[in-house]
Amino acid sequence: MAGIVIVAHTPVASAMLGFAEHTLGVLPERVRAVDIPPHEDNKASFDRVLKAAYGVNTGNGVLILTDVMGATPANVASKLEAMGPLSGLNAPVIVLAGLNLPMLMRCISHRGEGLEELAQKALFGGQHGILRLGATVNQE
Repeated sequence: MAGIVIVAHTPVASAMLGFAEHTLGVLPERVRAVDIPPHEDNKASFDRVLKAAYGVNTGNGVLILTDVMGATPANVASKLEAMGPLSGLNAPVIVLAGLNLPMLMRCISHRGEGLEELAQKALFGGQHGILRLGATVNQE
């Protein structure tokens, strides 16, 4: 089973994990949240993300979900992915940006998939979880 780490601006990561716990009735196994506060040193942020990745890693890979591409959470997570074997995880890491709740829930419900398949399911869930509700607006 791949581990999942949610890395996002404070308090988004914890709120996402809280939503999953609320929906499932239990805290999902091998899922961690790392909130990145404003102005935190990048090394401190990286160390916390690395610790969370170690905490969820079973050797089957770690999927990291971040909120905004190009922002500190995504940059810190990408650094972990770029390190490869130097991270000491001895497992592949995939980072996806654009976190939303459908993406997270899809990840949690498809944890038995391989890491690459899990990433694809997450992308699909995230993209297809965005829907317009209600009728169109008539702008005459």
